[in-house]
Amino acid sequence: MTVELSQTMWALRAEAKQVIWQRVPRPTPKPNQVLIKTAYAGLNRADLMQAQGLYPPPAGVTDVLGLEVSGEVVACGAAVDTLTPGTEVCALLSGGGLAEYVCVSADQVLARPAEVTLATAAGLCEVYATVWFNLFMLAQLKPSERVLIHAGASGVGSAALQLLTCLGYECATTVGSENKAQWVRELGADLVWNRQQGSFVQAVKDWGGVDVILDPVAGDYLQWDQHVLHQDGRIVVIGLLGGRSASIDTGRLLIKRQSIIGSTLRSQSAARKAEIVRQLRQQVWPLIAHRLQPRTPEVFAANEVATAFAQLEQQLNCGKLVIDMSQLAEVQE
Repeated sequence: MTVELSQTMWALRAEAKQVIWQRVPRPTPKPNQVLIKTAYAGLNRADLMQAQGLYPPPAGVTDVLGLEVSGEVVACGAAVDTLTPGTEVCALLSGGGLAEYVCVSADQVLARPAEVTLATAAGLCEVYATVWFNLFMLAQLKPSERVLIHAGASGVGSAALQLLTCLGYECATTVGSENKAQWVRELGADLVWNRQQGSFVQAVKDWGGVDVILDPVAGDYLQWDQHVLHQDGRIVVIGLLGGRSASIDTGRLLIKRQSIIGSTLRSQSAARKAEIVRQLRQQVWPLIAHRLQPRTPEVFAANEVATAFAQLEQQLNCGKLVIDMSQLAEVQE
């Protein structure tokens, strides 16, 4: 069946572990969805893993890459009464963001904060949803507790440090270079440890230990994490940069009543994602208007997407990477 050009759009897909712009059918919003014309798309490690064939999309989700966008609502489904065409928004997605248009449930859409640009807004939803869901909803972080954030200069790490500092929490973090160490100090980290110097355990112990750890590394880090946790401490594992196999001290686990929680955001149900977004709207978005100032991301043109993926793979970024979609059609045509 031939599809008219006006009914298609450019979108980024992975073939043979390479990312390629291709024409695909343009989506039509379901009754509970909105259609967004994408201005910028955030780039996440999940996109890199999917492109490498290591993280397929959930069942029923498009194989087009991209888990967050900013842009303009251009159409609304019949059941949507919270958004109108012309509204500038950002959205949390399960996939499909690296495309000219994307459809998403209205429950996963947030108005662009007036204090930030569309470029910055494109990098807000995924990282702040990850931080809020894992630290506050799963780990149930309490006001007096201390936090350790691994990979503190990553998109998620940077967001975690900014939000927690804004809310008055004491935070330690690990990074991979002195450049990144300076970056996280500027974000407000109380203790910074460069992993090139070896294990972080003694430094964090000397600092006084922590109650909750956000860990995208796992591997050997898990057994080190256990050594710095206070009684009833929680480790939330959100990634496997250090490998999927780990040794843990089960005696320490029992005696100190430690919890190890595995978590992925992408595979959460639509209802759970809607609840996360609702809490972001209530708890985090008001902070952006007052005290929380998200850092401006590094922006790549659509024809530089391979460079952006390479930078993400080599862990060279400080903060978020986003793709400017505004010239996509002209570039590809």
